[in-house]
Amino acid sequence: MNIANSGLTAGRVCLLLRRFLAAVCALPFACMQLSGCSDPPADFHQSLFIFGTLVDITVHGAPDEQAATAVEAVDEDFQRMHREWHAWKPGGELVELNRQLAAGETTTVSDFLLPLLLQARTLSIQSDALFNPAIGGLIALWGFHSDEPPPGPPPPVTSIEALLAKKPDMQALRIEGNRVSSDNPVVQLDLGGFAKGYALNRAIARLRSYGIENAIVNAGGDLCVSGRHGDRPWQIGIRHPQGEGVIAALAVADGECVLTSGNYERYREYEDVRYAHILDPRTGWPIRHVASATVIHTDGGVADAAATALTVAGPDDWQRIARRMGLVYVMLVDEKGTVYLSPAMAERVQFAEGQASKTIIGEL
Repeated sequence: MNIANSGLTAGRVCLLLRRFLAAVCALPFACMQLSGCSDPPADFHQSLFIFGTLVDITVHGAPDEQAATAVEAVDEDFQRMHREWHAWKPGGELVELNRQLAAGETTTVSDFLLPLLLQARTLSIQSDALFNPAIGGLIALWGFHSDEPPPGPPPPVTSIEALLAKKPDMQALRIEGNRVSSDNPVVQLDLGGFAKGYALNRAIARLRSYGIENAIVNAGGDLCVSGRHGDRPWQIGIRHPQGEGVIAALAVADGECVLTSGNYERYREYEDVRYAHILDPRTGWPIRHVASATVIHTDGGVADAAATALTVAGPDDWQRIARRMGLVYVMLVDEKGTVYLSPAMAERVQFAEGQASKTIIGEL
């Protein structure tokens, strides 16, 4: 997960940057960014609770009244997204669509949901189905369709195998105009693997429609930015998936999104074994070989889905999937703490002390 560090206050943000960058202050770039923390510019800052997490929105260089109005519009959008795109809470459009798919019925979806379905299907194909939003039934079987993962043992192996044998995948989803159907009743959609990134892009676009040119929207560490933070780019730190603090820092350019998928935050535990909520669609079991995958992209939905797919692909297959999805900026951290980087990402990140020696750069 990423922790947005935008230079907002001399407290939370600058303290984190100072602790991290103290070890690398020989780098002119790092010291230049740090120097701004002593005299932070005035910003508008507001937090929202949505998608089960805290969403922090920071606007730079706009009057408070204008920023507040724009953020209110974003909040309304988020509330609608949370309601309509939720995979298991009753009353939303996606829940109703899943009910009709299970019954073998054809339904007409709204223009609000349709773009997600189209992009989800495309991204699933591009990722070789390692990102597979059609496995909502499998996610429910593991107990991850709840606010709190249930206690107890994993689901029976026979139940997992029986579900996978019916091959739920996005190519079984037929979309003709706004009409959606499937011949496979096991197809149950869960868009949690990329809806947050998609929503972050929408939030930036909404802020721009209100004349907000410089902003960062951070949803639980996943974020998109527009413009700059004064005379410098927006700065973020990427959280270390296996400990406290950050593993690396980087500058985020106008229009970029940074999304991370990891197995370290949400999981169920039984007999001292943690079962991550990220499932391998090929086996039906939680992944274990990657602690996190981070992707930078101008499309938040692409970055989100790609981070999920790369987490599933793991250290042995991430380069192939990255090439298939047309990615440029990629970073993986495996369960041993080794970091795998695309060449372009290696040029952008600044690692915490001692971390750079544990990196492997893989060509794309």
